[in-house]
Amino acid sequence: QVQLVESGGGLVQAGGSLRLSCAASGRTFNNYVMGWFRQAPGKEREFVAAISWTGRFTNYADSVKGRFTISRDNTKNTTYLQMNSLKPEDTAVYYCGAGTDWSTSRNLYAYNYWGQGTQVTVSS
Repeated sequence: QVQLVESGGGLVQAGGSLRLSCAASGRTFNNYVMGWFRQAPGKEREFVAAISWTGRFTNYADSVKGRFTISRDNTKNTTYLQMNSLKPEDTAVYYCGAGTDWSTSRNLYAYNYWGQGTQVTVSS
């Protein structure tokens, strides 16, 4: 079992920044690919970013490329999502997930464990 707890969400004006954190406990953190997904009201959960076991590889949705940065600190069992130049359309609940397969890291169903989510609201 892996337990994931997100934090760092909040209300921010368009153009602002937020940094989300996802703290993991349980099994060895660096055994897992970590991903961030988001879900806006009335929409399906969608891929945002993923990072490989050591952090060597990253993957981003086109909608956030150049604005968001995913990172991880395996000594702290934590993954981060730095979000800059935020837009109202980034408003959603953000979830982190832990999976084992990098090749399917953009796929929601590749993740075995999820956090409870953190709300991000961007005002115009």
